[in-house]
Amino acid sequence: MTIQTTDITAVILAGGMGRRMGGLDKGLIEFEGRLLVEILIDKLQQQNVKIIINANRNQSVYEGYGFPVISDQLSDYQGPLAGFASAISAVDSQYILTLPCDSPLLSDQYIERFIKCHNLPENEGAPISVAYDGERLQPVHALINVDLLASLKAFLDSGDRKIDRWYAQHEFNRVDFSDQRDMFKNINTPEDKQNLALGKSGKSSKL
Repeated sequence: MTIQTTDITAVILAGGMGRRMGGLDKGLIEFEGRLLVEILIDKLQQQNVKIIINANRNQSVYEGYGFPVISDQLSDYQGPLAGFASAISAVDSQYILTLPCDSPLLSDQYIERFIKCHNLPENEGAPISVAYDGERLQPVHALINVDLLASLKAFLDSGDRKIDRWYAQHEFNRVDFSDQRDMFKNINTPEDKQNLALGKSGKSSKL
């Protein structure tokens, strides 16, 4: 089945503990004069997609941006997959498209590339599409069919939290962002924030 923007809800993942940032809520960290969540909301709005925010604290602050805010159904910060499951349970679209709150260099073609990849005739059967930076998958950047909720809940109920192991249970596409690798530079530490502001090499999420 081909999809379009209206079939997707973008999920900003802001539900982590921010351990390497001294426990700060990373979505509310300032970067170049704006909060990270504000930067991502602006970029997503320019791409005309529905938005929800996954947050486990400061929910009232996030609600102030006018989008639905959902918390993990699992307690104690169980990782991105817990956010995926809660988001899938909350949306009325056929797909969620996830992105971390700490990567402010989001591509202007983010939504478009996922849709184009999914809609290729040879790719339409896969229920998941994952961003690929030319060397490795970037697993928290993913388009996921909500029909996988039962599979995801069963995986979480088993006690596993590894994104790559859940993806391996399903067919998935790779969405090529090898020409926009800066998009995956994220802010895990104060040093990452400084380096990213200076245009130096930052770290990216890895499998």
